[in-house]
Amino acid sequence: KLQKVKLTSSVENERDCPSENGLPEIALIGRSNVGKSSLLNMLTGGTSNALVSANPGTTRSINHYLIDAKWYIVDLPGYGYAKATEEILSWDTFVKNYFKTRQTLCGVLLLIDASIETQDKDLDYANYLIGNDIPFTIVFTKCDRKKGPNTPTVEENIEALENRLEETWHRLPSVIKTSSVSKEGRGDILKFISSIILFRRRANAEKKENKRRLKARNLKEKKYKEKAAKTKMRQRPLRKT
Repeated sequence: KLQKVKLTSSVENERDCPSENGLPEIALIGRSNVGKSSLLNMLTGGTSNALVSANPGTTRSINHYLIDAKWYIVDLPGYGYAKATEEILSWDTFVKNYFKTRQTLCGVLLLIDASIETQDKDLDYANYLIGNDIPFTIVFTKCDRKKGPNTPTVEENIEALENRLEETWHRLPSVIKTSSVSKEGRGDILKFISSIILFRRRANAEKKENKRRLKARNLKEKKYKEKAAKTKMRQRPLRKT
């Protein structure tokens, strides 16, 4: 349960992101107007007060939401809203650097609009996340939207994306279907978040324990060498004068 949600940071430059304090982060990324704010409000029960708009590009800042003082949801700007090539490349570079270098990032929710055909940029981000071993799940939004007679269904869009990914990869990410109206998928998303945070904590604990053991072993070897050196000094015969 998400009982307390607090917007702690909203910046427009990656250099102004809050310093990493050890708390795990889950990032949201998706095309403009994919429904990130609606999904965020659904996950937090509306306590995030994320701005919902029909106009693409409403989220133009990097928003850190602190959840129950234990972990963060990081709402990243939607790709596709920018008009200038320089701005598009700037945000794209930042997001990918954030994914690779942010030590507290545990996983990513890649949001894809199920009411339309998957876009090339969606596929690009999926390929990037898989290729860089970044834990993520694909979250299909707007699964409650009614389709026109000549438009693909949600299942057809999901299958089409998986087929394209299978052309390059032997393993595919998990898929969660959601609706901010019916709340479909909320529990599955929270389970995914919980599992990857727990996995990261266990991995960090194991890494810390291995580091402690290595340090203890090195110290033991150092003491052994020092003791051996002293023993050798005592056994060395005296020189005749």
